[in-house]
Amino acid sequence: MTAAPNWAAAELDLPTLADSGYEGAGHGIKTPTKQPADGKPLAVANRSVNRLLRGLRWQGERGFAILVSRWKTLRHSTISPRKIGDVVAAALHLTHFEYRYLSESC
Repeated sequence: MTAAPNWAAAELDLPTLADSGYEGAGHGIKTPTKQPADGKPLAVANRSVNRLLRGLRWQGERGFAILVSRWKTLRHSTISPRKIGDVVAAALHLTHFEYRYLSESC
């Protein structure tokens, strides 16, 4: 991960949800608390935070899985990261239309 997106998200007060592999990634990156090495159970507060993070992360993971499985162009894209947002937005709009989340009048 580069420093610029981490800084931008932190400056805009946008939390970034990540899995436990990104522990220590920096300010604004929210990761679950890992199980202690000594085998002691996590505190109730830490387990609650982990559950909340999982509850939020699954939505983004599921959305990404639907887009990547439906649109082959998103699997092996070599487009510039600055331009991929337009392609993803179009794919998302078409996917919503396909699953009838959007009406035909939109």
